[in-house]
Amino acid sequence: YPNKELSERIGAAKVKSALYRHRLKMEDIEQRHREAAKEIGTLSDRDTFMLGVGVYIGEGSKAIEEVRIVNSNPAIIRIGVCWLRKFCRIKDEHIRITIHAYPDTGISKSLRFWSKQTKIPLTQFGKTIIDNRSKKSDRKYKRLPYGTASLYVRGNGTLERGVKSLHRKIIGWIENTEKQF
Repeated sequence: YPNKELSERIGAAKVKSALYRHRLKMEDIEQRHREAAKEIGTLSDRDTFMLGVGVYIGEGSKAIEEVRIVNSNPAIIRIGVCWLRKFCRIKDEHIRITIHAYPDTGISKSLRFWSKQTKIPLTQFGKTIIDNRSKKSDRKYKRLPYGTASLYVRGNGTLERGVKSLHRKIIGWIENTEKQF
């Protein structure tokens, strides 16, 4: 067995090695992010439109004739809001959000968070749903501090051509995109 002095030197060497590897990793991450930023460049309107279609393919309602994007990632919801406003020509008064929260979610904090992220006033938020299922996995406990946002369009009879018509057009965009692969 190594003596105390040798054990301390081995421990110090392990720490030094770990710090060195961590520094190399952080430098590599920064380099890859710089390369990625150059490759992406500035998004054109077409890029942004197609990004929105891609978000809808992954996170949007397709089975029911409603326009809805659900996610816990604020960037995805912000992209959805931008896309709805700019390319679907949805006025702000037709954009709504509901929050699906968990018992450990601070509801008022969550509502303020999503309102700030989306620039949608709290008056356009629907009822928050608290998921109290006891048999549900603890997987999401403390992992979704702001819950999951459900971004949707509500026509209230004043949306030109209606929500169903918009949904059908979005599905057409999706189908025509998918045909190209």
